[in-house]
Amino acid sequence: SMDGIFTSIRNGALVHKTGGGTGYSFSRLRPKNSAVQSTQGVASGPLSFAAVFDAATETIKQGGKRRGANMGVLRVDHPDILDFIHAKEDQTRFTNFNFSVAITDQFMDAVRNDREYDLVDPSNGTVVKSLRALKVFEEIVDLAWHNGEPGVLFIDAANRANSTPQLGQFEATNPCGEQWLLPYESCNLGSLNLEKYVNDGAVNWDRLGKTVHLAVRFLDNVIDCNRFPIPEIAEMTQKTRKVGLGIMGLHDMLIQLELPYASEEGRQASAGVMQFIRREAEMASVQLAEVKGHFPAYDKHQNDYPARRNAALTSIQPTGTVSMIADCASGCEPYFSIVTEKNVMDDDRFLMANKHFEMVAREDNFYSDALMEKVAESGTVIGHSEIPEKWQEIFRTAQDITPEEHIKMQGALQNSGVDSSISKTINLPSTATKDDVRFAYMLGFDLGCKGLTVYRDGSREHQVLSTVSKDQESTALVSSQGIVQKKKLPDVLSAKRYRLKDANRNTIYLIVCFDDDENPMEVFAKFPFDNRVDLKDKSTMWTTTCRLVSLALRYQIPMDEIIKQLDRSSGHMLDLPAQLGKLLKSFMAGTQHGFASTCPECSGKLIFEEGCEICRDCGYSKCS
Repeated sequence: SMDGIFTSIRNGALVHKTGGGTGYSFSRLRPKNSAVQSTQGVASGPLSFAAVFDAATETIKQGGKRRGANMGVLRVDHPDILDFIHAKEDQTRFTNFNFSVAITDQFMDAVRNDREYDLVDPSNGTVVKSLRALKVFEEIVDLAWHNGEPGVLFIDAANRANSTPQLGQFEATNPCGEQWLLPYESCNLGSLNLEKYVNDGAVNWDRLGKTVHLAVRFLDNVIDCNRFPIPEIAEMTQKTRKVGLGIMGLHDMLIQLELPYASEEGRQASAGVMQFIRREAEMASVQLAEVKGHFPAYDKHQNDYPARRNAALTSIQPTGTVSMIADCASGCEPYFSIVTEKNVMDDDRFLMANKHFEMVAREDNFYSDALMEKVAESGTVIGHSEIPEKWQEIFRTAQDITPEEHIKMQGALQNSGVDSSISKTINLPSTATKDDVRFAYMLGFDLGCKGLTVYRDGSREHQVLSTVSKDQESTALVSSQGIVQKKKLPDVLSAKRYRLKDANRNTIYLIVCFDDDENPMEVFAKFPFDNRVDLKDKSTMWTTTCRLVSLALRYQIPMDEIIKQLDRSSGHMLDLPAQLGKLLKSFMAGTQHGFASTCPECSGKLIFEEGCEICRDCGYSKCS
């Protein structure tokens, strides 16, 4: 209902005001253009309301330090699914949302057998029409290849593991996807640094077990001590008392055990640790229930597990900031780099080597400053003859590990004691094909994953940290006479047209022309109703700015430099420089070139990890 929708917006605003994030299922909303009997009108559809939620989040962000984060979910059998899949093709829209498609087992079976499946109107349960499942799946793959969204959530796998089915079915997750939650449930998360539980090349099981018991008690106490933003969240959280005990430093542990992350032995060791944590967590929760009582919603006739204090116990969540403080790998991710370059005041430059790598290199006598330079420049330990092959395998980083091995690790952990889900990014190289994305989704489904996020290097508006060889750096071309060569325009150029709104909500059309290699060549601005007096000055300003941008492009000024100057000139998110800069980022992100960006707080590099863009230098997170 309209009342329910806007109550949700209000509640979401209160959650964001306190620094939280929200997950929304739009699957129950009527499809667009369906009849609304109470008003004799037609419904505007889920995306129109998602836009309202997005605007509300943007407003809250303007009043605080950081914006709230949202997950938007739509079932694959909703009649508006194709619009939803393409909703973030223009990356200037829904910027406060991660979008994911809730995929059913029935749909995946139809994909495998190239059959049609039904789209169902959620308001009355009637079949609206049928679509070829393989075609819909290919559109999901295509958009994910272009910019990483939408992600996929395997909703039936999640509901098979629902510990309180008597209260309802899962429909959505939190913003990073590791917590499947019922309406008004909340995340209560903590992570163990596995690096600290390895002694002399072996896991200290006794110490790890004691810490798990302490952590479960601690997280359970948090529920009673916490102040919730709205009464509904307090009531539901206290009814199920779910906690999410997770891990970080998994890669550190494997390095200490001398096991490659991308190996069967590494996966078995990781799964064994996760199973142990889950077993000890259950034991701790059962013991707490004997003292404090089981969670109120527990029903021995419907729940096939012993009475315990907490309905759910484990998940693997992002640990961007806390893993930085702990100086370990984030969550269940491998390290993104082994040697990184740091620039400080007065343009001083120094290299930061992974602590484990430096120790091994010194102990095995292959450490040198020259080697650290080579590893930093190449972005990998692979292929350097100075490094023994054993250590090359153990210190493989995220981009050295194949997507298949990433997914196998996620599947191994998911099936080894993770109650909820896992926030993990499947990093793909910029050269990855749509077949690679398709394979990743199919493998994730087959291995029992509850959701999957893929990221192809260079494909998103805010580019992740990447390694670029020196001959790939963008520079302006200068002739021997010191004159920049002006590029000649071909007779025919391809173009994309974008529709924007300025600060006064007036419509502006921007046209970006580009060559066969997707290099932007010219930018034009056009207003509707050019004869309107109130738009003349604005039209002139837009036209002049676009002509200057076009001239810069013709003289081969790198696009990232043009965007940087527009960003520096911006005073408001809807002013001319901000709008033009944002659009150009979106255009570049959709091309084969991608777009590189920096942290808005410290100007460090952003990386895409655990389903979110984060800065390793200061801890900034887009999802915070």
